Amino acid sequence: MAVPAWIINLGTELCIGRTVNTNGSWLASRLTLLGADVRRIIVAPDTEDEAVPVIREAVEKARIIIITGGLGPTYDDRTAEFIARALGRRLRLNTEALRMVEEKYRAVGEPLTPERRKMAILPEGATPIPNPIGTAPGILIEADGYTLAALPGVPAEMKEMFTRYIEPVLRRLLPPVCVVEHCIRVEGVMESKAAPIVKRIARKHPRAYIKTHPEGREIGEPRIRICILLSAGECSEAEKEAKEILREAAEELSRLGGRVEQHA
Repeated sequence: MAVPAWIINLGTELCIGRTVNTNGSWLASRLTLLGADVRRIIVAPDTEDEAVPVIREAVEKARIIIITGGLGPTYDDRTAEFIARALGRRLRLNTEALRMVEEKYRAVGEPLTPERRKMAILPEGATPIPNPIGTAPGILIEADGYTLAALPGVPAEMKEMFTRYIEPVLRRLLPPVCVVEHCIRVEGVMESKAAPIVKRIARKHPRAYIKTHPEGREIGEPRIRICILLSAGECSEAEKEAKEILREAAEELSRLGGRVEQHA
């Protein structure tokens, strides 16, 4: 059974276009390869009226929720507060998180100011996630029915913390699965002409996700990339079916005059 996952990227800077949301696409890719079924990628500003309802809905509909942004020392870093309100929990000074923060600043001779101490105030019952690169600890809440992790919005910090600390937790939740992705590039066939072929193959292989990506111009210089994402219990099984799908697609598109480049 598919395990639904939501990604929530918090930050007003994302909503106004000042910062590009690379965290959403990176997390979606990693979660998919782990075997999760990513249902939503939501961007919301650092405001209670927007963030709290989104988090509340996520814990009702998803088993895995990854939140990024809003864990720092500034006035608008309120993700811990939003999570607490959404889950009906109190905010508490977490002694382990405080130790993490203190050690970071002590190492560079800096005092523990109220703004820095704020990063150790987490929802009750949360486990702090170490931050090997930055200063703000992450938040991990494992509850009945869902697992929620909040990570910093800085991509380098988020990626390191997710890979090192969150992936092992998720691997225990997700069924063992091998996910493979393969693509071909086809020149000389319009996407509209390829569409019925792709549709027919998708119906034949229902557990595969098949997507066409236009790279040229439909009229004049048609060029498309066709990618297959497929999961199975064994890698050999997934690889075999994915390659069979590509072979079928390549043969049919070649008959239409397409020039097929494998493994694009």
